[in-house]
Amino acid sequence: MTIVFDCISTIVLAAGVVTNGLLAGVFFAFSCAISPEFRHIDDRSYVRAFCAINGAILNGWFLSVFLAAPLTTVASAILAVGREDASTFGWLVVGAACSMLSFGITAAGNVPLNRALDRASADTAQRLHDTRKGFEAPWNRWNHTRTVLSTAALITLVIAPFGQS
Repeated sequence: MTIVFDCISTIVLAAGVVTNGLLAGVFFAFSCAISPEFRHIDDRSYVRAFCAINGAILNGWFLSVFLAAPLTTVASAILAVGREDASTFGWLVVGAACSMLSFGITAAGNVPLNRALDRASADTAQRLHDTRKGFEAPWNRWNHTRTVLSTAALITLVIAPFGQS
């Protein structure tokens, strides 16, 4: 029974590593490539492009990874309770906390901004400018934060198995 439990724990941890890595990559791509380049486009193009991205990202592939990342990290920590040494368990708890915080920031920060952008009136140049001004800087700050947290989750999950004495 221990071999089966260890196998399940390893699979769950691997899923956590992969899903958090995928999210960190998506968020990183926005931080270092998409958002910086979007600074150079006009307000109408910016709002249209971001609304298109918001619609495209809501698909089964992304949503399954987005939900699996925090769930698998929390599950890894729970599965390690009483079975791993304190160092390994500690790394898993930190990874779970980082992944949950990244999820929470997305849900409480980025998603409401995305929805507001989708609903914003864009019928005049001034409204487009105001919409972008209210969206771009806060969205980028939240994205940078979740990038760091998702990367930290990935790193701690990779380190965790090596924490055993």
